[in-house]
Amino acid sequence: MKGFPDKPSYIIELLDGGVTLEDVIDGHICEQDTVEKSAFVVGDLGALMRQHTCWQSMVPQVQPYYPVKCNSSPAVIEVLASLGLGFVCANKAEVSLVLEHGVPPENIILSSAFKQLAHIKYAAKNSVHHLICENEAELSKIARLHPEAKLLLQLTTEAHAAETSMPFGFSLKSCRHLLEMAKERGVQVVGAAFHIPSSCQDPQQAYTRALSDARCVFDMGLDLGFNMQILDIGGGFTGSEFQLKQVESAVRPLLDAYFPQRSGVQVLAQPGCFYVASAFTLAVSVIGKQVATRRWDNLSQGEKNEDTEFLYYMNEGVYGSFSHKLLGNIITTPLVHKHALCVDEAVYPSSLWGPSLDQLDQVVERCLMPELLVGDWLLFSNMGTCGLEEFSCVSTCSQLPVYYTISTPDWYEMQEAGVALDSAMKNFSVLQYSM
Repeated sequence: MKGFPDKPSYIIELLDGGVTLEDVIDGHICEQDTVEKSAFVVGDLGALMRQHTCWQSMVPQVQPYYPVKCNSSPAVIEVLASLGLGFVCANKAEVSLVLEHGVPPENIILSSAFKQLAHIKYAAKNSVHHLICENEAELSKIARLHPEAKLLLQLTTEAHAAETSMPFGFSLKSCRHLLEMAKERGVQVVGAAFHIPSSCQDPQQAYTRALSDARCVFDMGLDLGFNMQILDIGGGFTGSEFQLKQVESAVRPLLDAYFPQRSGVQVLAQPGCFYVASAFTLAVSVIGKQVATRRWDNLSQGEKNEDTEFLYYMNEGVYGSFSHKLLGNIITTPLVHKHALCVDEAVYPSSLWGPSLDQLDQVVERCLMPELLVGDWLLFSNMGTCGLEEFSCVSTCSQLPVYYTISTPDWYEMQEAGVALDSAMKNFSVLQYSM
């Protein structure tokens, strides 16, 4: 690797000469083995470009707006801004962040169910006019503090309500009253928004109901004289191409029926996890090991059996990079660094724990793994988002070092797509990484 420039804000390693992401991880593990064995994250910026290309090819009629809460690392914001995405911000800090990266105010939406007064004022001061409004109290605040706001009314959906068990958003029955209230207070309403979670078992039915309700809201708004022009179909995109195809097949005919292109309605979505999940890999070290023997009886045959389980303790847990486990998310079994499992190699019941010795600090409850040694490294993929609303696991939660990479082919593909990273990403220094 070439020498570092003087105090760059961030560094991107340009992988050349057949160097792979695995080679970069190997190199940083070797560095950590000589010091403190700290956990670290490697981000593949080329994955953002690949996901963007996938999105454009499959749902070109839907403009992606990235929810900053998914991952607010500077490289993610700069790359996605360079690709022309809009941004959904939950608070003043996120608005400030994307503005600092040159995102035009008209490409920013201020969301969150309950906005602080200072955040609404900050949006007004910085010409961020598009706000999502979820209840009557919010409408009153916005009318008082941001009279030039352009509101998107958040519709509740059965699928979203089932996931959160909380009554956020407007029902279709109450929308007429809210539209009339906005009219009386002189606040513009320009569209509607809804959210279908990725956990929804029947996306066809969910989108059919949601888009039908949105069409009714648009018709009521037009009847009251509002210029209804924006539809936000929310998030719920896992990052899987198969899942995106499922959503696209459900949404496309409904958009053609309710919001055809000739209507002039701009259709947005919030693919957060879709863009960033696969772009980041977390490397953690095994710092402790215990062997537990569990005894159980086979009552039907009168036998007594023993089962050996290995408990491994890592230098990251649920109070750090795996905080989304506390929200009920499942952490998949990691890969063991530099370990190719043989066909006849023994595997054992294992569980993975964080360093706190807290009973809640269990990252992976039970999995089958070869026997590990203290000092071994584990690689967790798809760690681009913690699932937390206010923090990003790679930038805020645990302050781990983040090493950004991009392969030479991906670099040139971005250049051909008009994303000149060497000039657009002002806070980064690009270094060539070769073997």
